[in-house]
Amino acid sequence: MDSLTQLQTEMRACRLCLAAGHAIVPGAVFRGSLGAEVMLIGQAPGVTEVEAKRPFNAGSGTRLFQWLGEAGWDEDEFRARQYMTAVTKCYPGKDAKSGKGDRVPSKEEQALCRPFLEREIALVRPKLMILVGGLAIKLLYPAKLKLNEVVGTAVYFPPETLANPVNFNFDEALPVSVIGERLSVNGEPITDDGLPTTGRLVVPLPHPSGASLWPNKPANKLLIAKAIQILHTVRSAWNL
Repeated sequence: MDSLTQLQTEMRACRLCLAAGHAIVPGAVFRGSLGAEVMLIGQAPGVTEVEAKRPFNAGSGTRLFQWLGEAGWDEDEFRARQYMTAVTKCYPGKDAKSGKGDRVPSKEEQALCRPFLEREIALVRPKLMILVGGLAIKLLYPAKLKLNEVVGTAVYFPPETLANPVNFNFDEALPVSVIGERLSVNGEPITDDGLPTTGRLVVPLPHPSGASLWPNKPANKLLIAKAIQILHTVRSAWNL
């Protein structure tokens, strides 16, 4: 029988991308255990993350946990209680073409790593999933949507859509909005019996890397504030 401990051992030992010729630094980076109610999915670890074996370890982590702090989470508590992983688990190396930032993992690398992510989701079964950055957001949201059309929104998967807990079918998700201090799905407050916590809320965030100027633009800051409000509301409503 599959177990999270077995899966994590396999992820640490995996060399599939390296064997396929991709210039990665092997060594999966993730953190978490069974019982986590929140799963945060990033793009891929950076160079300091692979050295420290700690997701969102450096400057991007500072900005990320500033956002999560505004939503009500303490960083140490979040790291201890929740699950943090990525679309691909190993550091992809620097971007050789631009010379700036880290290389975006290829579609082949994403495909090779995808079974690991799906097994993580199936085992952890998070109530809240936070998608951080473009690659993670595209796990669920249509690729044609721009970042400013996605950040500040959220969707809810009712329990009946999670018979298979790995559900990235956008058409089965319901749109979420914030009215005052309450979260609603199709007009139903999140605390009502009609919106049980056995469902799943999915909230996208932009990548918090300092190399990205997107979060610094005033209009985008307002979108991030909407996302933080959604996170704050669901954290309180579901006691996450």
